Amino acid sequence: MNKLRSLLEALPGDRLRGIRRGIEKESLRVNPDGRLALTPHPAALGAPLTHPNITTDFSESQVELVTAVHGSVEACLEELTQIHQETYRVLAESGDEMLWVSSMPCALPPDEMIPLGFYGSSNVARAKSVYRMGLGHRYGRRMQTISGIHYNWSMPGVTSDEYFGLIRNFRRHAFLMLYLFGASPAVCSCFVEGRPHELQALGDNTMYLPHATSLRMGRLGYQSEAQTSLAVSYNNLEGYGASLEDALTRPYPAYEAVGLRNPGGDYNQLATTLLQIENEFYGTIRPKRVIFPGERPLHALRERGVEYVEVRLMDLDPFVPIGITAETGRFIDMFLLHALLSESPPDTPQEIAALGRNQHRTAARGREPGLMLERDGGEISLQQWGAELLAEFDPIAEALDATHGGNAYRAALESAVAAMRAPENLPSARVLNAMQGEFGNSFMGFVRQRSTHTRAELLALPFEPEWQERFAKLAAESVETRKRIEASDTMPFEQYREAYTSPNRLGLRAGARMANAESV
Repeated sequence: MNKLRSLLEALPGDRLRGIRRGIEKESLRVNPDGRLALTPHPAALGAPLTHPNITTDFSESQVELVTAVHGSVEACLEELTQIHQETYRVLAESGDEMLWVSSMPCALPPDEMIPLGFYGSSNVARAKSVYRMGLGHRYGRRMQTISGIHYNWSMPGVTSDEYFGLIRNFRRHAFLMLYLFGASPAVCSCFVEGRPHELQALGDNTMYLPHATSLRMGRLGYQSEAQTSLAVSYNNLEGYGASLEDALTRPYPAYEAVGLRNPGGDYNQLATTLLQIENEFYGTIRPKRVIFPGERPLHALRERGVEYVEVRLMDLDPFVPIGITAETGRFIDMFLLHALLSESPPDTPQEIAALGRNQHRTAARGREPGLMLERDGGEISLQQWGAELLAEFDPIAEALDATHGGNAYRAALESAVAAMRAPENLPSARVLNAMQGEFGNSFMGFVRQRSTHTRAELLALPFEPEWQERFAKLAAESVETRKRIEASDTMPFEQYREAYTSPNRLGLRAGARMANAESV
């Protein structure tokens, strides 16, 4: 801890003040009865392809709300609140749909009826939809309807090697985030219908695990048997890039069997390789950087280095209108700063496998008394390891409060320490307690009530006329931008697909960028 304190004291104040964060939050659109809304993305929200704040993720029914980059947690959540207000306002004007406030999905129709995201007629729009078609063929559409929060974070002066050191430590200690903030201990039984699982029946149409924290991040969540063959190392950008390039260029027999197109000529997927594109690689955290139009993310990383990290393991908090609190954001800031400044030895295949087991164990059994995790070839209790980590956060909270004023970071740390000592107060426990005590053990009943309450709460907040004007302008501009992209397309889609998925575009000397294209 003394070394960590010394490193913090040596950091120039402008670097701590220069920490930036942004949020991406996914939510399903649902009807009042808790069933997936099968309507198109509301036109009044603009074009999902080009809107900077309101888009869709896997499904046309899965809204993704995106903030800009902010210098404080409060400013970030203030913008996220406004984006939510605009979304709910538009939904209320056109009907009675609402956003589902749980990471685990609502009542779903048969797989083939879950609508894929639609982005228009341009090549990049078609590629987005074909990619999603591929995800459906590979993993099933139900899995893709799981929603979460991504927390993007950067600090000035951090090198790519330092970001990879942060990533290694984040992965080592990710169990603590799952324990403290996991909020998906139960699911609708429709989600696991026809699938092997170890869940227990809780009530009619509800399955759960009694000590689970985040089923979303467990074996029923974003998992892939195919990707288990990837031993991706995070020791440096070169090794990480080589691992991804292999997965992006290596044909995978099961996906070759699916085929690039169906007998009618429609596309089944973008490619028959183990990964269609970089975003298909699942992980709790990713190295990222802003890309140029048409540029492959891996090429951008290799050419210009890591710009920020994307934390991907956060569940939606159903007790909070926008799914995340400022206190949670401040804890993530401390967690990432600790991961950055602590010693970070290289990972090994053995450690990577152990971390995967720790993740699954915490997701399924995190609140189980005496739960043991693997560390350095031995075992340690989750409670002891978590307490050790939180003790090391003390100088970080002190430094961030000194930088920003007040004691908000200290309060976030004290809240986490209290949660370690009282697991019955964790979000995952609160979800189960509310389901059992107020909703007859019904996952659907609980989340439907929370979603209805959230809708009313956000619609009741003041919504300034200038905010409405700004969002109306953004929506109109996004439609015009989408039309310009469509009008400028001259390349046949197959030529576009071949060029975009070409291995030549992954290296440092990638081919020329495609004009008027956005990221797939």
